[in-house]
Amino acid sequence: MLPYFLGCPSWSEPAWRGSLYPGNARAADFLPLYGQQFNAVEGNTTFYARPSADTVQRWAALMPAGFRFCAKLPRDISHAGDLREQLVAADDFRRLLAPLGARVAPFWLQLPASFGPQRLAELSVFIEHWAGPALAVELRHPAFFAKGEEERALNRLLLDRAVERICLDARALFSCLAQEPAVLHAQAKKPRLPVRPTAFSQAPQLRFIGHPELAANDRFMAPWLDKVAGWIEDGRTPYVFLHTADNRLAPQLARRFHAQLMARLPGLPALPEWVVEPAAEQLGLL
Repeated sequence: MLPYFLGCPSWSEPAWRGSLYPGNARAADFLPLYGQQFNAVEGNTTFYARPSADTVQRWAALMPAGFRFCAKLPRDISHAGDLREQLVAADDFRRLLAPLGARVAPFWLQLPASFGPQRLAELSVFIEHWAGPALAVELRHPAFFAKGEEERALNRLLLDRAVERICLDARALFSCLAQEPAVLHAQAKKPRLPVRPTAFSQAPQLRFIGHPELAANDRFMAPWLDKVAGWIEDGRTPYVFLHTADNRLAPQLARRFHAQLMARLPGLPALPEWVVEPAAEQLGLL
């Protein structure tokens, strides 16, 4: 059993047939196959649309015990205006996912770049109302990365309530000079912000957006490997999610991260072997 949670942005990637999944795998098989390899996944799907109750029940039947689904609150909650007006909708969303039990942890509140320091009172009320399941927050307003009083006020708010501040590290992605459409699209979409490796709770959260050439990520991952190893040795349970530009190689990057973490933590168990050959370690950069 791993002492941390490791995964990818989703489980429903058809491009993973022939690598993470057998070439003949059906879409209905993706979640159980994914759960044999990784113990966590980002819940990006819930940001764009709420699942039906039947879908949640199906997930509950397929997700292994101990698995973690970091469900993003829907964007009509996080991006629709004053958070204090979204408390009932947030409660309804939690009830919708209740069949997943402890596997939904933490919930993610991803706030838009327009959510700045003048709105911290909203976030405070939202957190106070939330009380219960673990919550993690991702912020993108530049003032929260300026090392001034506005960032310190945010950090105090989260630390006092043991709400984790999600760290998104896209430095490896932005180091890529390739003109591949997938790379350019990811670079246009992802925020380019300073890195904040916080641990305001027992479950620090990292989203690492990687370079399309797997080996090019090693120098960017190295400080994180040391950080994650230290968190584990301190008794924390980090969450680590690996992305690539179009996520074709996200599982390979996650396995690479874990293999290098094993060198820092002797005794850390290996991930299960894939039953199919891994895909090539490069996105078609030719």
